[in-house]
Amino acid sequence: MDRSQTEKLHHTLEGVFVFAGLPSNTLEMVHRCCSWRRYEPGEQIVSYLDASDDVFFIAAGDVCVTIYSTAGKAISFRNLGTGDTFGEYAAIDGEPRSASVEARTSCSIASMSAKEFRRLLRTEPVVTEAVMRALVRNVRYLTKRVYEFSTLAVNNRIQAELLRLANIAPREGAAARLDPAPTHAEIASRISTHREAVTRELNRLSRLGIIERKKGFLVVKDLDRLAAMLHDVTGE
Repeated sequence: MDRSQTEKLHHTLEGVFVFAGLPSNTLEMVHRCCSWRRYEPGEQIVSYLDASDDVFFIAAGDVCVTIYSTAGKAISFRNLGTGDTFGEYAAIDGEPRSASVEARTSCSIASMSAKEFRRLLRTEPVVTEAVMRALVRNVRYLTKRVYEFSTLAVNNRIQAELLRLANIAPREGAAARLDPAPTHAEIASRISTHREAVTRELNRLSRLGIIERKKGFLVVKDLDRLAAMLHDVTGE
C-alpha cells in the first residue's frame, strides 16, 4: 500500500470514540466539518497556553500531552492514541490550552472548529454523552495520579505507571507488550522523578522476572505480580 492509499485509509472518523453510535449519514456530515493533517514524530500539534480552540480527533497514531517548564523540563501527563480526542477543554470554556500536544508517531488527525464542536454537542446527544464520559474518566485518572504523587514512593510510582501502560497495551497471554517501549526519560517525566531512578527500578523489576526488555519494546511478563506489589502499598 503506497503513502497516498494509507493516508486515504486513515481519513475516517469511524474509529473515534466520541462518534461511536452516530449513524453513517451524520458521521459523514461531521467529516465534512473537519480538516485533516498528517503529523510526524516530535511535531507539535498545539502549544501550552496558546489561544487556539480547535478540537482534534486521532484517526491513527499516538500523541503525548506535555507541559514544558521555563527551564525546559518536560512534565508529561499522558499519551493518547487512535480514537482519542483532545483540545475539547479550550473549545468548551474558551480558556488557553492547558498543555502542549505533540506527535509520538506518524499521526493522521482531524480537526474541527470550536464553533462546530459546540454545535455538535447541542444537536447530537450521543456525542454529548460520550464527551461527558470522557471528561469524567479524565477527572478520575487525574485524581488517581494526584493520590499517587502524594502517597507513593518513587519506585511505587514507577510500578504504577508501568501497570497503567500495560493495561492499555496488547496482551500476550498473561503478559503485555509495550511497543514501542517508553524511554526512561518519558517515564520519569510522567511521575516527576529522574531517569536514574527509573533505570534502577526497571533493572530491579527485570531481575525479579516481572519485566523483560528487548530491542525496541518492553514486555511486562507478570502483570499479576506487578499489581500485587502496588496492592501491598495502596490497598487497591
